[in-house]
Order: sequence, then structure tokens, then C-alpha cells
Amino acid sequence: MRRYLGAAFLLAALAGSVACTATVYDEPHRDYHRWDHREDIAFRAYLNEHHRNYVEFKTLSHSDQNDYWAWRHDHPDR
Repeated sequence: MRRYLGAAFLLAALAGSVACTATVYDEPHRDYHRWDHREDIAFRAYLNEHHRNYVEFKTLSHSDQNDYWAWRHDHPDR
């Protein structure tokens, strides 16, 4: 019984870590981006550079999302 309980806790921990990061498809560049803390920082930098208030990425229009991905490919993580 303990072995099953330990496996259940391990499975829950792994599932929780996967749920914390989403994958977003960048259609114009035909690639995927993991939306995590680093991507959120980059997105906030993009909004700041374009003098826009923070909004969730998923609420942006398709055109605005594509603009972000174009900017993002020109501003990779260092």
C-alpha cells in the first residue's frame, strides 16, 4: 500500500509541474514556445516597450499575438 501511495504522490507532483507551464504555438514562425516565468518576463518587456498595459497573452487578438512573436524572435533570451 505504501508503494502505491508514494507513486501517487510522485505522479501528482509531476502532473503539477507540467500544468504550471503551457505550450503556445507561434503560427508565423511554425514553432512552439513554453510559456513559463521567462516568457512572461519577455512578454511584459514587450508590453512596456510598446507602451501598453498588461493583459493576458491569450486575450490579445491574433494579430497582436503574431506581433509579439515577431518581436520575441528578434529579442531572444540571453
